[in-house]
Parts: sequence; C-alpha cells; structure tokens
Amino acid sequence: MTLALVLPALADPLTSGDGSGVDNERLLPGVYPTGPVLESSAGLGEPYDPFFDVDWSVGLRGVYTNATAGERFDVQLVPSVKLEHIGTRSAVNFDASAEITRPHEGNSVDVTALRLGLQTGYQLDSVTRLNGNANFAITQQIAGTPGLAPNIAIAPRTITGGGDVGVTRQFGKFNVSLTGAAQRTSYGPTTLRDGTVIDNFEQDYWALDSGLRVGFQATPIFEVFGLAGAGRDIFDYQSASLGVSTDATDYALKGGVTGRWNSNLEVTGSAGMGLRKFDVASLGEVVSQLYDAQIAYTPDETLRLTAALATTVTPPRPDDAGTTRVDYTATAGVNYKVNSWLALRAFADWYTARFEGSANVETGHGYGLGADYTVNAHTAVTADYEFDHSDTTSYGVQDAHRVTMGVKVSR
Repeated sequence: MTLALVLPALADPLTSGDGSGVDNERLLPGVYPTGPVLESSAGLGEPYDPFFDVDWSVGLRGVYTNATAGERFDVQLVPSVKLEHIGTRSAVNFDASAEITRPHEGNSVDVTALRLGLQTGYQLDSVTRLNGNANFAITQQIAGTPGLAPNIAIAPRTITGGGDVGVTRQFGKFNVSLTGAAQRTSYGPTTLRDGTVIDNFEQDYWALDSGLRVGFQATPIFEVFGLAGAGRDIFDYQSASLGVSTDATDYALKGGVTGRWNSNLEVTGSAGMGLRKFDVASLGEVVSQLYDAQIAYTPDETLRLTAALATTVTPPRPDDAGTTRVDYTATAGVNYKVNSWLALRAFADWYTARFEGSANVETGHGYGLGADYTVNAHTAVTADYEFDHSDTTSYGVQDAHRVTMGVKVSR
C-alpha cells in the first residue's frame, strides 16, 4: 500500500519534453554556454616545489676573553646556510658556516673558521644503502687559547678536506658496512711574539682509512657489533727534528653493543685495541686502548641529554711533541626548552693526552652555560659563558673565561 502511494508522486515531475520549460541553457538543444573550454592555462600550473629546502642564519656577537695570556675583545660575524633534500630513495644535505673575527685592537679581519659539509645517501633497495660524504674546513685558534704555547702571537691555520663512501647491507638479523675515506691536512706557519715565523709544512699529510662493521640484532633492543679498521698516514716530507719519515700504518679492532629504547634512549659502548706501526723501525710501535661510548636521552620534546667518551690516535699538531698524540675525551651536554621563547643549554668536557716519543702530558677541562631568547620568528638574542682550563708539561697551567653576547637573525 505504501509503495503504491509513493510511485505516483515520483512520476509527476518526470514529464517528457524538449527542455524549453527550464532556465538552464545547458539543457536546451543546440545551445552551449560561452567559452566551454579555458582560453588560457595561466594560473593552473602546479605550485613550484624546489629541489632543496633552504635555511640560513646570520649572527653578530661580541666576545670578551679574560685568560692567563691577557684580556681581549673580539667582534664576530657568523653566517651559515643549510640545504636539504629528502626524496623517495635519496637524501642530500649541504651545510656551510663561517666565523669572521675582528679584534678590538687593530683593523685586521680574520676568517677564524670556515666549514663546508656534504652528506648524501641513496637507498639502493630494501636492504642496501649507499652513503657518500665530503668535508672542507679552515680553522685558526686565537692566541692565548688554553693549550696553545703562550709565546704564540698568530696560531697556524689548519686546512682539512676529504671525503668518504660506504655501503650498508642487511642479511636477516645481520648488517654489514664497508667504508673508505681519504683526508688531507695541512698547516700554515706559526708566528711567535718575538716575530719568528716557523713553517709547519713537514706536518702536512694524507690519511687513508678503511673500515668494516658487522652487527647482529640479538634482540629488538640490543645490537652486538664488531669494528675493524686499517689506515695509512703519508707525510709530504720527513721530520726535520727526527731526520726520518714518520709515515705509519694504523690498525684498530673493537667490539661493542648498542641499545635502543624507542626514540627516547640510545646507548652505545665499545672497547678494543689500536696499533700504530711506523715505516721506520727505530720509531717503534704505539699500542693504545680504545674506548668509545655515546648516550642520548630525550624524554620529551623539551629536554635532551647527551654524553660521550672517545679515543683518537693522530699525528701530533704543530705545537705538540713526539710522534703520536693519543687523546681520551669525555663530554656531556643538556638542552632544555623552557617555553616557546626561552631555551637553555649547558655542557662540560674533559680530556687527557699523551705523546709517544715524548714525556709531555696534557690535561684539561671546561664547562659552559648559554641561553637563547626568541624575540620573534626570525630574531633571537644569545648569551653564553665558557671556562677552559689546561695543564701541560711544556706550558704549565692556562685558564680562560669567555663571555659572549649577540643577536641571530634566521630565515
């Protein structure tokens, strides 16, 4: 009964006709609206998506230093730029920064730091990844910095550059990584306070390194791994003080474990042995214990805690003695974002170094505090305090207090 009542009501509006009784011109036979097709495609293009995401900043700051060697005030300009591309399989990151320093006394302007870095990665397939990196840096310490000889007026400029490539592949619970690297280090002359200029060209060298890492995912949290490495240091000239070449071959073997608890906590620790063998038998061999550890804890988006322990075995620097420098360093840091306009940070570090072929020993420590006050989306005011202490057999105790204040403008 209900269906019979509805059907007549629906049938009334569906009367036949030629469309002349409607006001929609599209329904009239043979009649079309004006411009059925767009005359131009202007304004219909897809929005432009650049290959790189660009981020940049420029900082202007004043630095006051009160050290054992005296007082000084510097003005520094610190520009930086970062380019980033994240693709379906590839990732490319490029970053560049500089530190341009003008002392309060004198009209000279020095580039005390220039750093360039390139990091690339490509996911070849679901279990294989390729990596390639390149770096270039020019750095120069400021006279009076703890650890430098007190009689140095102009510290040597250090130029480093190189690159590395690697491949990582998974085999079930195993992962294997192979790496190869080449690095060039050269030093400029040292100028002493009495006007003497010391060339450091005999300490320029090439470092060639290779490494193998094998890891096993024992549990969803813990990974056990082993590291093996071999390297070669090749100097341009033989040592003038020793009268022989200091070319050497390095070997390292370490084992360790990594634990990852979600994205909040990651802990890595390893230990092993290192051997540095000189081509000239009279220089002997250097055997060292290798310790490395990293801790990163991020309980929430406002707090990050880090700590690290590292061992490095390198040729000595221009103001060092001996044939090999063995460093043990420990660092710790904390970053805390109080709110949207205030961020705090603090750090501490400690190191000790011994020099094979010399009785010299160097130790030191430091700490610092800093804050960033965000004025608006593009401007921040920064303030930092740092303390450095070093004690060397050759130069004695040196301290430095450093206060930095400035403004940073970013994209």
